[in-house]
Amino acid sequence: MKKGIHPEYKLVTVTCACGNTFVTRSTYGKDFKVDICSACHPFFTGKQKLMDTEGTIEKFQRKYGRK
Repeated sequence: MKKGIHPEYKLVTVTCACGNTFVTRSTYGKDFKVDICSACHPFFTGKQKLMDTEGTIEKFQRKYGRK
C-alpha cells in the first residue's frame, strides 16, 4: 500500500436516538448521533413499530397536519 494516502481512523462513540451507544472507528473523528441503529431498526428487531424518539412525527403533524 502507498504511504500517506489513507485516512486516519479514530475511535468515536455513536449515540442513537433510542439511547443505544456503541464505539466504532471512523474517519470523521468526532462523536456523533444517529436517528436509528441496529438495536431499534425493524429489520433487525423483527418488530414493526412507529419510532418517534426525537419528535419528527409531531413536528410534521404540526407543520402539515390536518386542522
